[in-house]
Amino acid sequence: MKAAVKNLSPREVVEELDRYIIGQGKAKRAVAIAMRNRWRRQMVEGPMREEISPKNIIMVGPTGVGKTEIARRLAKLTGAPFLKVEVSKFTEVGYVGRDVDSIVRDLAETGAALVRDELEKELRPQAEKAAEERILDVLLPPPTEAPRAYTDRADGSSSPTPRPASATREKLRERLREGKLDDREIEIEMEEAGGPSMTMLPGMPMGEQVGQQLKDLFGQLGRRKHKRRVTVAEARGLLAEQEASKLVDQDKVAKAAVQRCEQLGVVFLDEIDKICARETMRGADISREGVQRDLLPLVEGATVQTKYGPVKTDHILFVAAGAFHMSKVSDLIPELQGRFPIRVELDSLTAKDFVRILGEPDNSLLKQYTALMNTEGVSLVFEESAVEAMANAASRANTSLENIGARRLHTVLERVLEELSFEASELGNKEIRITEGYVHERVDELLEDQDLSRHIL
Repeated sequence: MKAAVKNLSPREVVEELDRYIIGQGKAKRAVAIAMRNRWRRQMVEGPMREEISPKNIIMVGPTGVGKTEIARRLAKLTGAPFLKVEVSKFTEVGYVGRDVDSIVRDLAETGAALVRDELEKELRPQAEKAAEERILDVLLPPPTEAPRAYTDRADGSSSPTPRPASATREKLRERLREGKLDDREIEIEMEEAGGPSMTMLPGMPMGEQVGQQLKDLFGQLGRRKHKRRVTVAEARGLLAEQEASKLVDQDKVAKAAVQRCEQLGVVFLDEIDKICARETMRGADISREGVQRDLLPLVEGATVQTKYGPVKTDHILFVAAGAFHMSKVSDLIPELQGRFPIRVELDSLTAKDFVRILGEPDNSLLKQYTALMNTEGVSLVFEESAVEAMANAASRANTSLENIGARRLHTVLERVLEELSFEASELGNKEIRITEGYVHERVDELLEDQDLSRHIL
């Protein structure tokens, strides 16, 4: 299977990000160019392709300005394996915790899931036919003296061979396809992986990898079967999904997953500032610097063993992000800094930005709260002056307290709508207008009392 990535121009990527994220044009452009270069490299012929390495990006900016949101939206835009990880969860090899090689193993899992989904869609017609046969077997059990024949599949399992047509069976099949049996309840047999649920052996070097290998081994040895009572309509979907997964060639999945990870993989390293070793601190900083040194081979280019085969990281794109309010990018070890040649600074958000964030994006907070209240029959209407008042309140709180960016809007909105949210179920069909006075009445007192707002806002 040939690796493929969505052919979006940088402008199209930025326009798509603009639907959900306000401002931060420089960061959007840098990410859009990097994603386009993934596609461009695929188009280069000959040995030159191997010489073109990805230009890794580091995004610097205060919390709550859109760094992580850019990563989330980027994951939905690209058809390539994408993984977002928080670097603070990792520890140096030899310490209890996750080792950095698990980043590549998780990326391989993501790539395999993408490939598996694509193959299952291709095999869906076959799977639906097999599911239909299984449903017919339940509705019209075959004679006991006629054992059922099975056809071998690519993964070593087998599927029921269609029985010779009988008049009764064909009539039942016709009714099944017309949906006349959809509401009838039947009992079907489902299969699920067995084995232990652990993926890590605490206190043991390489414990996570060994734990995952044990899980895979036990999962292959014992697959539990259980029976469920469902309607025919539900059974059609469940059995088709099960049959499709059995039809998939796992060797093909493994090969394509490794190829996609190596050629198109993108890893977003969030909270990278949390592993900076600062001169004024000791102790845990030893492990932090160790994590940086463990990350370095991955970013430079290494080979990591995964359950799908060895994955080379030479052409995986790494995008890192951090607030760096307690440290600087220069606190990272020089070798790691050098592997992130593109540095983008994100801007702090102003009250004007907050006004746009509240109303413009497709999933804006005002639209979310309006939808929530609509479920109770309450129609919310936010006046422009009220929106500006909430934006100013969030901006003032960020200035006088900790600056947590757009996340402050969640707190302000909850405070403004707390009383209404509590009483909405008793109001019935009613229109509520949120005015500037309504907002000031609920947040001004808290903003004036610095000690109180420190605990509430």
